[in-house]
Amino acid sequence: MILKGKERGDAAQLARYLLAQRDNDHVELHEVRGFACDDLPGAFSEADAIATGTRCQKYLFSMSLNPPQGETVGVDAFEQAIEEIERKLGLENQPRAVVFHEKDGRRHAHVVWSRIDAGRMRAINLPHYKIKLRDLSRQLYLEHGWDMPRGLQDRSLRDPLSFTREEWEQAKRAGLDPREIKAVIRQCWAASDSKASFEQALKERGFWLAKGDRRGFVAVDYRGEVYSLSRAAAAKTKDLEARLGDPAALQSVQEVKAGIARGMTRKIEAYIQEVERDAKRRLATIAFRKSEIVARHQEERQKLSAAHERRWQAETKERAQRLPRGFSGIWHRLTGRYGKVKAQNERETLQAWQRDRAEKDALVFHQIEERQALQRDVRAQRAMAQEDLLRLRGDIERYRTLGREDRDHERGRKREQEEEAEIRRRGREDRHRRRRSFDP
Repeated sequence: MILKGKERGDAAQLARYLLAQRDNDHVELHEVRGFACDDLPGAFSEADAIATGTRCQKYLFSMSLNPPQGETVGVDAFEQAIEEIERKLGLENQPRAVVFHEKDGRRHAHVVWSRIDAGRMRAINLPHYKIKLRDLSRQLYLEHGWDMPRGLQDRSLRDPLSFTREEWEQAKRAGLDPREIKAVIRQCWAASDSKASFEQALKERGFWLAKGDRRGFVAVDYRGEVYSLSRAAAAKTKDLEARLGDPAALQSVQEVKAGIARGMTRKIEAYIQEVERDAKRRLATIAFRKSEIVARHQEERQKLSAAHERRWQAETKERAQRLPRGFSGIWHRLTGRYGKVKAQNERETLQAWQRDRAEKDALVFHQIEERQALQRDVRAQRAMAQEDLLRLRGDIERYRTLGREDRDHERGRKREQEEEAEIRRRGREDRHRRRRSFDP
C-alpha cells in the first residue's frame, strides 16, 4: 500500500478533518491509544497541551495508508502495517489514533502519533522517514502480491502527470481532468519541432500560445485559464526558448484572451453549456444513487454492530455463569477446575472477538464492491463529458478558422467590387473626355 506521512501541528484542525463526513462515505474511529481521552478531539487536545511544554511546533506525525485500487484489505493487514511503521520509525508505545475512511469504493486508514516523549518532554526525531516509508511500502506490495506501481519499482518511473492541488482546482474550474490537460499539452510539444507547428498543434486542441506575466511561455484555453508550459509540457526554459524564440514576440495573455473572446461563437458556447448541463444531470443522478447506497450501508453497519453487542453481552453472561461462586468456587480452585473453565472462557472470548471482526470485514468488503460498481459509472460519465469537452475545444478553432475564411472571402469580394467600380468610373471619365473632344 502507498504510505504517505508528514510532521505537523494544528491538532484541532486535523481532528476535524479526520472526522469529517462530508467527503467520505464512511468514517470510523478505530482506535485511540495512549491518551487519557477516548475521543479524537480530546486526545489531540491532550497532545497539543503536552507539546506546549516543549519547543516543538510539529508535534504530530500524520500518515495515510492507501491499498491498491480494487484490493480488499482487512483490518488485520492495516494493523500489521501500522505496527511495522512504528518499529521502523521508532514510534513504539507512542500515543496514537487510527481512523478508517471509505470514499469512492475504497477504504484507507489515517494514523496519527504524538511525537512527544512525555517522559523526557522531547520530540522523537524521525530521520529519513520518507525513504523508510518508501521501502516499507515496497515490502508490503511484495508480501501481498500486489502489482507494484512503477514509481515504487524505480523512482525515475514516477507518474510524469502528477499535479499539485492548485493545478487540480484549476482543472476542475475548466471542467477537465488535470491529467488530460497535461497529456494534451505534452503531446502537442512532443509532436512539434517549431513554433509554428507547436502553435498549430495547440490550437487544434483548443489552446493558444501566449507570453505570461511571470512565466516566459504559457498556454491559454478558451475560458481564459492559463497553464505554465514549463510545468505542463515538462520542458526546460532554455528548450522552450530554443524552439519558440523570444517570448516578448508573443501576444500577452490579455491580448490572447481578447482574441479568443472575439473568436468564440455563441453556437459553440451553447454546445459547451449543453455538454456541461448533461454531465451535471447525469452526475446528479449518480449522486442520488450514491447517497442511497451510503445511507443503506450505514444502516447495515449499525444493525450489525447492535447485533454484535447483544450477542457479546449474552455470551459474556453465559461465560460468567460457568464460574462457580462461594464455597463451590473455593472447591473448584482447589481441584484446578476453576482454572480450566477460566482458560476456556478466555479462548471463547478471543474466538468471539475474531468472529465479530471477520463478520464486519465481510460486510465492509461486500459494500465496497457495490460502491466500486457505482464508481465505475461515475468514471465513465466523467470520461464521456471530458471527451465531449475536448472535442468542442477543437471545434472552437475550426469555427475561428471558418470565421477567418468567411472574413477573407468577404474582404476579397468587396475588393473585387471596388475594383469593378473603379474600372466603371474610369470608363465613364474616358467617355466623357471623348465626348468633350468632339464638341465644336
